[in-house]
Amino acid sequence: MIFISKEQFLEEHNKLSPAKLQATLALLDRFKEEKRPFLKDKDWCLEKLRIPLISWLITLPGSKKKYARKRKPAFKNYPETHYQ
Repeated sequence: MIFISKEQFLEEHNKLSPAKLQATLALLDRFKEEKRPFLKDKDWCLEKLRIPLISWLITLPGSKKKYARKRKPAFKNYPETHYQ
């Protein structure tokens, strides 16, 4: 595992992530506070922490609407066909 600084982690994560999953330094600090077992060291490991960070970002309040899967209706209402 390669350990990098928080700033480098943020840069790499944002480079690899879509706009919806971009992070900030403030979000990384909050993640570190809430997920202490993942972050025992001062340095960050991209391979170890990126997937837990993405999962955590998706579960943040207000993000459920953004990431909720849109379900397709089971049946469609087709116009009635009249045969003559």
